[in-house]
Amino acid sequence: MGKNVYTGETKWAVVRDKIEGKLTNKEIMEKYGIKNTSQIKTWMKWYRDGEIYRFDQPIGKQYTFGHGPEFANEDERTNNQLAHLKMENEILKKYLAMKKEWIKE
Repeated sequence: MGKNVYTGETKWAVVRDKIEGKLTNKEIMEKYGIKNTSQIKTWMKWYRDGEIYRFDQPIGKQYTFGHGPEFANEDERTNNQLAHLKMENEILKKYLAMKKEWIKE
């Protein structure tokens, strides 16, 4: 039995679903084929701690100095960071909209 490899898109989708609060951990696990809730908790911790560069790291690689693999050129890193920031902005906008609804109720 080997390790499961999840794409960066899957990790971000899990974080988005978790923040929106519409699905339980069990439902998220079934939707994305995740075997353990600790995986969801790890990704949420990375998101809360601002370690978004970790979403695209290969298994076993812990990049901290350059926040990514050495083979990625500056354009790739910039585009990747821009995509993550756009997704984070989208998540925050949804959260603020939900917060406004909560206040109204």
